Amino acid sequence: MNSPIVENIKALDQIQTTAIDLAFTFGPKLVVACLILLAGFYVGRWMGRITEGMLLKMELDVTLRILLVRIVRLLVLGLFGVLALQNLGVELLPLIAGLGVAGAGLALAMQGVLSNLAAGLTIIFTRPFKVGEYISIVGEEGQIEEISLFSTILSHPDLSRVVIPNRKIAGEILHNYGQIRQVNLTVGVAYDTDLNAALARINALLATNPQVLQQPAPLIQVAALGDSSINIAIRPWVSVEAFATVAGDINQAILASFREGGIMIPFPQREIHLLRHR
Repeated sequence: MNSPIVENIKALDQIQTTAIDLAFTFGPKLVVACLILLAGFYVGRWMGRITEGMLLKMELDVTLRILLVRIVRLLVLGLFGVLALQNLGVELLPLIAGLGVAGAGLALAMQGVLSNLAAGLTIIFTRPFKVGEYISIVGEEGQIEEISLFSTILSHPDLSRVVIPNRKIAGEILHNYGQIRQVNLTVGVAYDTDLNAALARINALLATNPQVLQQPAPLIQVAALGDSSINIAIRPWVSVEAFATVAGDINQAILASFREGGIMIPFPQREIHLLRHR
């Protein structure tokens, strides 16, 4: 009768023999498969650079260009992956069928992620906005910093970053300011003011302010006749970057110019009549 020690030694020998046979049988194929995948990685990078150069000449949007380059790289790597599996002797049809079943289950578990992906593709191809433009949507606003397949990143005027899932953007009402914004200011002057002189001073200030765009031309007009003042609307166009600070600069310059020219900005006034009853 064989002792347990002898049986264990025989089992280890059998395992060792089997491992050596498998190494000799599949080792070279595994090495070749790894080399094929490595070659696919470098060929994919090379094809990606060629594709990016062609797309740059076509002047496509940067987000669409990045997406197409990534797709080309993945397709090349996937092709070399198929070649590597064939070299290992893997039957592709059963593998594809299994991946299809697994993919269906995975799709049910990742509905939110897939909806973000679908919305991202819609945004990239329909291009309702581009990187660098200023937008307002779903209660948030900011300058487009990055558009990816799953989310859109805005840089907010308070220097924070807003990350919006793409599924929250698709189908919503979007306000796209582009790369310029219109500042909305109002200043009141007294009713006995030389209105032409006041308007001329405002025009001169806007013409010399380097942050104010001259095209489109600033809008300056009498907006309303108030209880104690003539209200002048001042609506110049500025770049998105200057929007946060230019209003304060213009208000300060108007105040200094009006003081210099003797133009009064009136306080609200009320007349109170006291009636004495006997």
